[in-house]
Amino acid sequence: MLFAATPLHLNLPNSDISYLDNFFSDEESQLLFNQLLNHIPWQQDNITVFGKTYKQPRLTALFAENSKPYSYSNITMHPHKFSEILLKIKTKVEAYSGHKFTTCLANLYRNGNDSNGWHADNEKELGQNPIIASVSFGASRFFNLKHRTEKELKKKLELTSGSILLMQGETQHNYLHQIAKTKKEIGARINLTFRILN
Repeated sequence: MLFAATPLHLNLPNSDISYLDNFFSDEESQLLFNQLLNHIPWQQDNITVFGKTYKQPRLTALFAENSKPYSYSNITMHPHKFSEILLKIKTKVEAYSGHKFTTCLANLYRNGNDSNGWHADNEKELGQNPIIASVSFGASRFFNLKHRTEKELKKKLELTSGSILLMQGETQHNYLHQIAKTKKEIGARINLTFRILN
């Protein structure tokens, strides 16, 4: 499978992050967004932060080739089987990245109030230097990155519909990332994050 466009590499020290927009065409992206929105069994989990429990500010679903649960932020998710649509997306992501993924965490940001706080994808099940492939459909949202200790090392990137972001190497050891809330009137966004669970 050939990918004509050249990815943008974020030149942040101690990281390996690349971004490619139009990984899926506008037409494909719109079709996939509608299919995923209507066919994924979305759920809203409770999350506990600093002893307080509240509803996670987005909807999620987990898919895997196996029955391995995935835990993050004191939430344990049990996977559904990959659907035909997700397998089609997964195959294209694997051809592009050169990696075979076992698991996909899907996120639905319903509007600008839905968000994902500062975190790293560094759970031990993901291994030493995890690769995360993140595909977006629907409304564009800003993706923020910051170094854990060196405050001047930061980046803000707009993730557009049909784009793919790859984070690998030492990225999760050195950087945190988030999707911040926005007061802008904004439509729904679906984000699929493909991972390899050991």
